[in-house]
Order: sequence, then C-alpha cells, then structure tokens
Amino acid sequence: MAQDDGGNGGMRRVRRRGLAHEAADRIRESILDGRVAPGSPLREVELAASLDVSRGSVREGLAMLEREGLVRSEWHRGARVIDLGPEDVDEVYTVRAALDRLATLTAASRMTPAHLAELESLVQAMARALEGDADGLTLIALDLAFHDRVYAIADNGRLTDAWLGVRSQVRLIQLTRIEHDQAHYRDLLVVEHHDLVRLMSRGPGEELARAAEEHVDSARRALIHLLGQAPGHR
Repeated sequence: MAQDDGGNGGMRRVRRRGLAHEAADRIRESILDGRVAPGSPLREVELAASLDVSRGSVREGLAMLEREGLVRSEWHRGARVIDLGPEDVDEVYTVRAALDRLATLTAASRMTPAHLAELESLVQAMARALEGDADGLTLIALDLAFHDRVYAIADNGRLTDAWLGVRSQVRLIQLTRIEHDQAHYRDLLVVEHHDLVRLMSRGPGEELARAAEEHVDSARRALIHLLGQAPGHR
C-alpha cells in the first residue's frame, strides 16, 4: 500500500523500495492530477524522501516519464515537468489527429453491437457526470476511457503502442485545456463523442474520418489560441 505524506504535491509514498515503475506511477499521477504544475522541477533527493524509495529508483522512474514526454531533463539542471506551449500542443495533437483517424476507421470496420453498446455507455456516463457537475479530472478520465476503448476495438497492437506513446501528453494537454476553457470542453464533450459513435455505427467512411480528425483539431486550434494569449507561454 501507499500513503499520502502531505508533502511534495500530495504524492502517495511507495511502500516497497527499489521499484522504479512504482515511483514513475506516483510521479505521473501527481502530474496528471494537476498537483505538480507544468514546468515544476523534479528533484531526485526530495522525491526519494517523499516516495520512500532510493534515488536510483527515482532516476529510473523519471527516465520512464521522459520517454512518455511528460518530463524533460537537462544536463546540470535536472528534470522538470514539461511546460506546454502552443508548439507542444500543435505537435502532439497533429500526431493524435492522424492516429485517431486511423483508429476510428479501423474500429468502425470491426464494430459489433456489443462494442457500440460499450461506447454508448461511456457517452451516457459523460452525460451523467455533466449533470452531476463532475470535476474536470472525472470528465477527462471518461474522455480518455472512450478513446482507449476505440483503440482496443481497432485491435492493432502497433497503433495502440503509438497511442500510448502520446497518451500521457494528451492527458496533460487536456488538463491544461480545462484550466483555460472548461465551459467549452463541457459543452462539446457529449455531443462530439455521441457523433463519433453514430458515425462508427455506419462503418468506415470519409464523414467519420473527417469527424475524428476535427474532434482533435478543433481542440488543438482552441488551445493554441488560448495558450498564445496566456502570460508566460512561448
């Protein structure tokens, strides 16, 4: 078990030593829950003490997060959480749009009534969450669960690996999005995902491909505009 020691962004302490994956999980959790802000330094000594693991485990964990794109390390400056700017959003979401187009078309070609029911259930969960005034993190979790399921239905291992390669960055970008413009996100969440399910039920086609790309690209354009106006962003 792990526990929150009240320090270092509220991260839960790792109860077993030497587990780099556990350290990476706890640090990732705090980044993606917004408890450690973009641009924040990640100091090995402090993290090792907070998580109750060795510095070596922290170092390995940070290397894992760097491969995920959540952390950047610089010689003599240590590791930091990435500080998302317009260029980062543009790169990540351009890649995501291409991946989502392929995943959605492939999933549509494999779609069964059971698959459609699963996706509809997730959209209904989004609607219930909105009705219950759920927080942004809950909505993001449902949003990503929907897209995770689309990739699972597509059943292409290499495509899923590509998605997992950007998924953590997508989650962080979504967190930034709801901080800047949550009302717009909440307005579109159910409508856009419902439309994707409706189009997938018809099988692969150009209308579905355009909708899948626009679902990502509209968010990319909006967030680039917002970040471009925000103080402190490049």
